[in-house]
Amino acid sequence: MMSSTLRCLALLAGLSLAMPARASSVEQLPLPVGCQVVQRTDAAGRAVDAAEPAFPPVQLEVRTPFAPSAFSAGGYRYLVYELQLQNRSEDALHINALDILASTPDGDDRLLTVSGNTLRDQMSLVGGGAIDAAHTLQAGRAATVFLCIALNEASPVPERLVHRIALDGAAAEGPEVGTRHGVVKVLSSPVRGSHWLADNGLALDRHHRPGVFVAGGVAQTSRRYAIDWKRRIDGELLKGDPRDVRSYHAYGQPVFAVADATVVEARGGFPDNIPRTSAGFTPAVPLSMESLAGNSVVLDLGEGQFAHYAHLQPGSVTVKAGQRVRRGEPLANIGNSGDARWPHLHFQVTTGPGIMSSEGVPFVLDHFRIREPSGKWEARHTEFPLPEHELDF
Repeated sequence: MMSSTLRCLALLAGLSLAMPARASSVEQLPLPVGCQVVQRTDAAGRAVDAAEPAFPPVQLEVRTPFAPSAFSAGGYRYLVYELQLQNRSEDALHINALDILASTPDGDDRLLTVSGNTLRDQMSLVGGGAIDAAHTLQAGRAATVFLCIALNEASPVPERLVHRIALDGAAAEGPEVGTRHGVVKVLSSPVRGSHWLADNGLALDRHHRPGVFVAGGVAQTSRRYAIDWKRRIDGELLKGDPRDVRSYHAYGQPVFAVADATVVEARGGFPDNIPRTSAGFTPAVPLSMESLAGNSVVLDLGEGQFAHYAHLQPGSVTVKAGQRVRRGEPLANIGNSGDARWPHLHFQVTTGPGIMSSEGVPFVLDHFRIREPSGKWEARHTEFPLPEHELDF
């Protein structure tokens, strides 16, 4: 067991140490849309025998553009990532099922099989179009499969994954994928107080998770773990005129440095938008790569990770590029600038200072409380915050 001293040192350094399987001592929360639980009670899952390699091999490219890192959320250990499938043959291929396997020295153990409607819901054709019931991938077409698997805290996280695609009379297998891509940082919350909602995080039916975006000629998913921090009081996000930013409970709330860090970007000068209503939405400034984040702050957390704070209040940014900040130091206030329909803090951690031109990486918060439907409050530690629950810091 990790000593209390070692745990404290890890928190101060902003690191998440690799942890073995452990018994879960917190309530398991409902999974976000697009996530599945691995039904595995011990390290010895059901073995799967690989088929004899065909010749020529099936011309289906199976690629993971960015390997996952395991992190804790809602009483599970999560792996969140994507598969890119490219049909490089001259014929249509039918994706019947996807086996996710743990690669071990003794062979491959099946963790999860994704098929049927679940597979269809998690596949997206590159360039648009609907996935049919046979999961057809026409010649030359590509698709992204958005994966989110949850393991019980008592189950070990496999070091390597293999993905096996079942086709009509054939199979295709991708290369091994590691699950320790980088350090999962333990951060303090970017907001303080009560009534917070960690909106639009992880779920496939929200706009962040499927947001693959090409910038600089590279397709990346910078918003993979992005959260829109909003305040909800008595079930409502605002009180008053919905076209007045000051009516929203989150507006003007301070935001804080999540770790000791260096400011690499601090931008101001963008006005607030009039919030979106049934009458529509028009940004105060035409959207571009420069104006997308609006008033914003980017912190260099070290080890190739950057924290992004977007859509801040005009005139509220108090830091400058090159400045060192301490964990918990105020940076700015929540606004409605840039590509923001309603006042909120868009927060994400990525591999670079570009809000769209980098890869999103997971993080966990050192502590917070969640309010259960019964009204009971429960303390959570070193977890990624999930949506739907009221949070208190």
